[in-house]
Amino acid sequence: QVQLVESGGGLVQPGGSLRLSCAASGFIFSNYAMNWYRQAPGKERELVAAITRGGGSTNYADSVKGRFTISKDNAKNTVYLQMNSLKPEDTAVYFCNAVHPYTKDAYWGQGTQVTVSS
Repeated sequence: QVQLVESGGGLVQPGGSLRLSCAASGFIFSNYAMNWYRQAPGKERELVAAITRGGGSTNYADSVKGRFTISKDNAKNTVYLQMNSLKPEDTAVYFCNAVHPYTKDAYWGQGTQVTVSS
């Protein structure tokens, strides 16, 4: 069955870094665009970063531009989110999302908690 499993979250001090990973299985990963979303307590889920199925194009929310980098390894069926210069406002549950660009089939991971605090 389809699985998206996030890992790499945790507690980090402001200014620190984390790298999130999302391992995919059960579908043809290379055919899917991948996104990272986040949801903070009491707030709506927001799109943080997106990458095309081949990895050739990326987009970022203004709030993370220059600090976060999304990458996709089709050989490993894994998407990553490198997060640098973390701020307390980056605290949220981060979700991995796969979307087929034509059929719009979509899958979600369970999320991983990122807490930025001193």
